[in-house]
Amino acid sequence: MRDLRTRIGHRLLMLPGVSAVIRDGDRFLLARGAHSSAWSLVGGGVEPGEEPAVAIAREVREELGAGIRITGIVGAYGGDALVVTYPNGDRVAYVTTAYAGELQGEVRPDGDEIVEVGWFTLADLALVEHEPWIERVLEDAG
Repeated sequence: MRDLRTRIGHRLLMLPGVSAVIRDGDRFLLARGAHSSAWSLVGGGVEPGEEPAVAIAREVREELGAGIRITGIVGAYGGDALVVTYPNGDRVAYVTTAYAGELQGEVRPDGDEIVEVGWFTLADLALVEHEPWIERVLEDAG
């Protein structure tokens, strides 16, 4: 990524991502990252040559210390809600594939990327700061 940024600077770059939709009844597992106070889905970028399903398994393992059994695809999401400008000025437009899945093992946030996890219903979202794009994903998973 650094090499690419030396060539394009801070210009908008479209990147593939994956997100985990993990539920327990009517509650969804959300996480808060180290660099944001907003709750969101666990996920991240797809590495070059990596299958998206492998990427979500890797991200869940790295960030939560648990495995995931993928049960389906909720959908693919992008657009303005997933455009991010990082503090250093880099601009990224993510397109994420949201995977439904079940946790395998105990959740232990890595403390590096993820500092806190919690279970939330769709109604609970109105009470907490969260990434707006996750509402659509969770409604679709509903």
